[in-house]
Amino acid sequence: MPGTVLLLAASPVGRGCLVDAVSVLPVLAAVPPAVLSGTDTANVVELADPLEPQAVLTRLRAAAAAPGPLTVYVAGQLQLDRRQRLPHLALARTTPSTVRYTALPWHWIREELRLRPSGATTLLLDLHADRETWEWLRTSPLDSGRNNAVYGRVAPPPARRTVAVPSYMRGVATILRSGHRPAPEELHQQALARAAADAADSGAVAGADLLLTAPGPVAGDPHAVIAAAVRSGRHGDADALAARHERAAAQARGPASEDALHWTEVRADLAMFAGDPVRSCRTWLTVAEARLGAGQPAQAPAVEAAVDRAHHQWGLIRDAGRARELGASLALLRGRVPGRREGALDHVQRELSRLQTQG
Repeated sequence: MPGTVLLLAASPVGRGCLVDAVSVLPVLAAVPPAVLSGTDTANVVELADPLEPQAVLTRLRAAAAAPGPLTVYVAGQLQLDRRQRLPHLALARTTPSTVRYTALPWHWIREELRLRPSGATTLLLDLHADRETWEWLRTSPLDSGRNNAVYGRVAPPPARRTVAVPSYMRGVATILRSGHRPAPEELHQQALARAAADAADSGAVAGADLLLTAPGPVAGDPHAVIAAAVRSGRHGDADALAARHERAAAQARGPASEDALHWTEVRADLAMFAGDPVRSCRTWLTVAEARLGAGQPAQAPAVEAAVDRAHHQWGLIRDAGRARELGASLALLRGRVPGRREGALDHVQRELSRLQTQG
């Protein structure tokens, strides 16, 4: 099955730039697509200093929808938004005061990739953090999703008036240009060694980076078993297994616990895979209401994601009666959780008005 590769390099223009992220793209682009992907053939999508987070999200969503293995290479810098203090990948127009609106929320990457089968996604990351984000990372892990293999590093801020280079990613690209693609763990270790050698040659302090090493789910992981059932078309079996885990988590930790809600979210995804937007929308609405009822703020990433996904699935419902029923609940939620896309509540209200005329 063909692979998919997403090359993303981004950093702000001007004084806020910490790393010359796009400098690594010509080296990566010189690597044959099959080597970048580790498959016989591959499609490559390259994003160099994109301007709009929604445009990146569109490309990311399309890559995540590809059925084969997906490899995502990201070089750039992390910044926190001032409102929620959540990590974002800074884009070309990002400034410290506009992070929430001009940068890509890191949890968008996690949320888009969580729909993919376990073990089918590998992320290779070379990130630099500003001082505030570096302090945040000391106590808060960078969550890239439990189903994905993640390798790379986050580097501390460079010296003032200095723009760093993505030496880890450059090491990855140089190794791959040989035409041989080692296993991800071996590739990671070789790239770290090259980055350390580059640091020594330049007189920089080596060993300060935060290393990212997550090999992904192991054999027998329930997520992998569920993903295998979906791939073979056994949607009922997949949902039944997820439902058992959901009940067990609810009994052990409570129905509003993070573990129980995770399995409810898995069931919402499974309904989507099964082509049942009514059940998927209803389940996502349940998740959103449970999170709000547990005291999570309307701006929390998990709350926004649940309402956004409910909204998306609602738009796929063809039964006017079901659409009216769920649309009323969605409109109430959109009033509390407007999300990041302008006009989301207006869209629901317009569609509800149209549905009312259908009788």
